Amino acid sequence: MCDYKISERAYTKLIFHAAKYPHQAVNGLLLAEKTSKGTLVEIVDAIPLFHQCLHVTPMAEVALMQIDAYAEREGLVIGGYYTAPENFYDNQIDKTPAAKIADKIQENFKNACFAVVDNKLMTLQHDRAAVQVYSCVGESGARWSKAKFTLSQSTQTLEGVSLLLKRGAMRDLVDFDNHLDSPENDWTNDFLNKSLNDLQKLY
Repeated sequence: MCDYKISERAYTKLIFHAAKYPHQAVNGLLLAEKTSKGTLVEIVDAIPLFHQCLHVTPMAEVALMQIDAYAEREGLVIGGYYTAPENFYDNQIDKTPAAKIADKIQENFKNACFAVVDNKLMTLQHDRAAVQVYSCVGESGARWSKAKFTLSQSTQTLEGVSLLLKRGAMRDLVDFDNHLDSPENDWTNDFLNKSLNDLQKLY
C-alpha cells in the first residue's frame, strides 16, 4: 500500500472545485510524479472535470484524452481521481460510478489514489484537510482502502486556502464543463499554479 503527499496546488484546486459548486457533486483528476519515491506517491496537481452529468462517457473520454496529453507534456501521469459527493453525509466510495473511473485510472497507474472530499470538513475555517484518500488493495481496483496521506506545508496550506475561500477565490476556478461551454476557459487553471502567498496578493 502507498502513502500519498498532496501538494498545495492540487489541494487548493480540488477544494475550490467543491466550494464553487456546494450544491452539486463534482469530480476531477489528480496528476502525479511518474516515479514514486519508495512507497510515497506525490500528487502535484488537480484538473477539475465536471459539476453536472459527472459520468457522461463521451465528454469524459474527450477530457481524459486532453488531460493525458497535457500530463505527458508536463512530465506527469494521471495518478488519481477525486470526487465531492452532493449529499452532505455521503463520503463512501463503494460501487459508485466514481469508483469505476478510479478503477480505470488504477489500471494504467497501479499506485493511483481515489480522494473523496469530506463535506463535513468543508468550512471557511480549515483546521484539517477536508479529504479522505484511498489506495487500491488487490487486483485491478478490487478494493479501495483508506490510505495515509500528508498535505504539503500543511498549516500554511490550510490557512492559505481558508483565506482564499473567504475572499471568494473559488469563483474563478474553471472546470471542464466551463471549458465545454466556452473553449477560451482554461481548464488547466494556470493562474492557480502560483504559490498560495502569491494568490493571496491577487485577492
